[in-house]
Amino acid sequence: MISIKRLFKSFRYAIKGMIKTLREEQNLRIQSAAAIIVVAMGAYFGLARIEWIALILVIGLVIIMEVVNSAIERVTDMLKPRLNTYVKEIKDIMAAAVMLASIIAVLVGLIVFMPYISGM
Repeated sequence: MISIKRLFKSFRYAIKGMIKTLREEQNLRIQSAAAIIVVAMGAYFGLARIEWIALILVIGLVIIMEVVNSAIERVTDMLKPRLNTYVKEIKDIMAAAVMLASIIAVLVGLIVFMPYISGM
């Protein structure tokens, strides 16, 4: 049976982790600000349901990738000294994953918003 107490405890831990990541990771704060701007633009333009779905998915992808990147950076820092070449490669690869997710999000944003912006 599901323990409601344990469930709420796990939510509390997740929220604490998100707050810690937001406080410590500049890129996540920038990405979150961009997400807020995109959501405000979507509300302003009155997007269709499918457009909202696309935007929510790519916003979620970018934020999830940034949180995973932050977690992996912390793990690699614990396991090896910062100067180890594998640690640098792992961090670079994760940064590339975040960058690719961000590029995809920008492309989706352009596809969604261009008809609204060009029609003004």
